[in-house]
Amino acid sequence: MAAIAKVRAREVLDSRGRPTVEVEIAASDGSVASALVPSGASTGTAEACELRDGDAARYDGLGVLRAVENVERVLGPAATGLDPADQETIDRRLLELDGTANKSRLGANAVLGVSLAAAHLAAASSRVPLYRHFCELWQRAAGRFGTGGKKAPRMPVPMTNMISGGLHAGGNLDFQDFLVVPHGAADFPTGLEWIVRIYRRLGRLLSEAGYEGRLVGDEGGYGPRLEDHRQAAQFVVRAIEAAKLRPGQDASLAIDVASTHFFDGRHYRLSLPGAVPLSSAEMIELLVELATHFPVVSIEDGLAEEDWFGWQELCQRLGDRVRLVGDDLFATNAERVKHGIELQAANSVLVKMNQVGTVTETLETMVLADAAGWQRVVSARSGETEDASIADLAVGTAAQHIKIGSVARSERLAKYNRLLRIAEEVGG
Repeated sequence: MAAIAKVRAREVLDSRGRPTVEVEIAASDGSVASALVPSGASTGTAEACELRDGDAARYDGLGVLRAVENVERVLGPAATGLDPADQETIDRRLLELDGTANKSRLGANAVLGVSLAAAHLAAASSRVPLYRHFCELWQRAAGRFGTGGKKAPRMPVPMTNMISGGLHAGGNLDFQDFLVVPHGAADFPTGLEWIVRIYRRLGRLLSEAGYEGRLVGDEGGYGPRLEDHRQAAQFVVRAIEAAKLRPGQDASLAIDVASTHFFDGRHYRLSLPGAVPLSSAEMIELLVELATHFPVVSIEDGLAEEDWFGWQELCQRLGDRVRLVGDDLFATNAERVKHGIELQAANSVLVKMNQVGTVTETLETMVLADAAGWQRVVSARSGETEDASIADLAVGTAAQHIKIGSVARSERLAKYNRLLRIAEEVGG
């Protein structure tokens, strides 16, 4: 049995030029692996704590040297000697060392760096692809929860950013993302080609209409200053048609509303000209109207993270025909997902490892959602890295969808390219 022999960490940069944590880990059998931790711009209050230095003299206070030190002086030594394949034991020890509910003592970026690097090391030591190792961990997690039913690795359907708004593109639109879902494609490579085709047609349509067709947001989606959300949906539908595809049959729309960021505790305040504050019921009507007039198959964070009653009403109105995905609502947190299942407040969960902080907790959340019949959408963050772990996670857990970003930035394409390679092995 190989054991963890050495753990080290360093401060590197993410896709926005902000510091993040990289962890390198070595086993006694000579295997080595590493993992990089992403960072979000649109973050919910229930997310695990990302530890930053706060030293304005370096990176405007965003440095992560404290998190790096916590890996090398606290977390790494505690993981040394453990079997990298025993993910649950490793993660439980990391959680015990931090000892807080939100990982604010040592930092979720430090904890996840070690947790994810251990998963990479276990795969390397066993000489299996990471998605195969994730599949094994998924089966173990399902066994602990007694949900049963083995799942084979499966390619996810991508949900790809076309038009960005909100905190991803300087607030040009209140809604954060308009995405394309190529659900009619026969396999992943075909779906990806469709996505690229649609993206290019969209850029052309925006430029021809006099918008900034070359400006892109954090995740690579176009960031034009459109009149309203309806116009954004119209442009994406026109781009699907310009790509010689059928809206609603070959490819449909997904919308990430990220509504927590324009909710003041009582009203949803859109910044569009002439907009008036919306109650929860009025916000629901707006979403129903969009889903009625456009081929919308998924709405993420349509309501705010604590508007539970609103979510229940939204599910009653749209839950039978639209994926209602909780991101800020759940923060990949098993307890919040349990609450959502009890209230029937959603039917899908967004999965971001750094929201919760360990591989084990991520898998537990996914198992709970799957047992309830919910769909699972594995997601990247706006501040990403070249680490492609989420591609393997989505395949290994047979997640229905993956949300990476657009097809314009290399940190995004690293994941798409990883999925193309995996597709050669698993098919689909």
